Amino acid sequence: MTVLITLARRGGTALAVLLTAGPLAAQLAPQPARPASPPAAALATPVAAATGPWGLQRAIDYALAHNIGVRLNQLTVQSNAQVLRQSKAALLPTANLNATQAWQYGTSVNPLTFLFQNETVRSNNVSGNSQLVLFQGFQLRNTIRRNALDVQASEADVQKARNDLSLNVASAFLQAVLAQELVRANQFYVTRDQDQIARTKLLLQAGSIPESTLLDSQSQLATDELNVVNAQNQATIARLNLLQLLNLDPAANPDFQLEVPNLPDPDEENALTLNTNELFQGAATRQPEIKAADLRVLSAGRSVELARGTYYPRLILAGSIFSGFSSARMVPQSGGDSTARRTTFFVQNPTTPGGPLTPLNVITYQPNELPQKYWDQLSQNLGQQVQFTLNIPILNGLQVRTNVQRTLINAQQVQLQAEQARLTLRQSIEQAYADARAAQLQYAAATRQVAALTTTQRNAEIRFNNGLLSGTEFNVTKNNLNFAISNQLQAKYTFIFRRKVLAFYDGKSLAQ
Repeated sequence: MTVLITLARRGGTALAVLLTAGPLAAQLAPQPARPASPPAAALATPVAAATGPWGLQRAIDYALAHNIGVRLNQLTVQSNAQVLRQSKAALLPTANLNATQAWQYGTSVNPLTFLFQNETVRSNNVSGNSQLVLFQGFQLRNTIRRNALDVQASEADVQKARNDLSLNVASAFLQAVLAQELVRANQFYVTRDQDQIARTKLLLQAGSIPESTLLDSQSQLATDELNVVNAQNQATIARLNLLQLLNLDPAANPDFQLEVPNLPDPDEENALTLNTNELFQGAATRQPEIKAADLRVLSAGRSVELARGTYYPRLILAGSIFSGFSSARMVPQSGGDSTARRTTFFVQNPTTPGGPLTPLNVITYQPNELPQKYWDQLSQNLGQQVQFTLNIPILNGLQVRTNVQRTLINAQQVQLQAEQARLTLRQSIEQAYADARAAQLQYAAATRQVAALTTTQRNAEIRFNNGLLSGTEFNVTKNNLNFAISNQLQAKYTFIFRRKVLAFYDGKSLAQ
């Protein structure tokens, strides 16, 4: 949460405090928490919101249901699940049917008779084949295990995106609440200035103070009115940021209101004490980014085993069945009167040597070639094949070795990324605790300062009304009080958010 406080000076003396509620994300958002994606409103058409005030829990739930980044992560999970399904299906044998039809013109070799011919031939080839990997260095099994780990890691990424979005919504929600507080505070200053000007005019008419005192009061009023405008602008920006995170259309929600929760002051609680190491140990078992990092370490290990599987021989069992048809395939046929030929032979009767010759009629048929029928050809040309293929890698340009080395390096990188994720989580917890503790102490000090400056400002007002204090000096006391109040508000909301972050790391809801 960043509140930029600019002191307007006159003659080297602080006269006014310009309160500008800047973006809270830089100070309130936990580090290294970042939005899982750009705000959903920047990626899709915003949707209209339901009526009624918005509490923190409702805002978080609505953002989780409508954020584009979360939904994209969910689609990634579905995509990885399909990859896993495909890797499991790779254990099954493959089976395919093929069919071709071709026309050959001019001189060609008959695919069935293997004779040269010069004619137009139509041919069909049909085949079916199946293949089963019997052994492949356990690569199929390791692929399944690796893809299953990738699915689990992507599921953890979804939860990480949801957590980041929840933290950003909580930050934007508290930013909007603080902006409203700053608007009310600055409006109170304006009202107080107006009352002071009315009293100053009466004192001026009575001759108790010079005219310069009235001018100083009017200058202070103008400064505080500018502060109100700046605070209202920052409140509008804070409201817009929250609406964009919720993917709500600002034009369709002109009456968007926040349900301000009951936020106790930091001094109403005991001094914050926390064992950050114990909190880290518990958070490391719950936070999805740690789970995702560990799963990717295991996945990288499977990738190494997968690459090493290329060293092993590969044994494949294959089978096929095939047949074909050619329009040039001819078969001889005989019979019928159209091809019959009568021939008479005169032979000697063996029982009567030297006797007369006896005529013998013989009918022969002229051979005739006809195209063989389609289904007859498919039946006669049918062939089957069973084949075992053994592939033993010996030397392939060191491709296998270099691939294994790359996977080993990648595994080391993933291991370091997992360690970095744990380090980042530890640092985020330590930073959140340090900020929360500092904010609680700052709030206590600011509260004491506000009490002291309130008394000082009252005394100064009495002296000013009696003409014992100049307008410049009186405005200094008011601005000091305004500055202390702004510091008090800033410390309060910083402490509230950091405490919520620590509770979130402890497994509790942000809305609690």
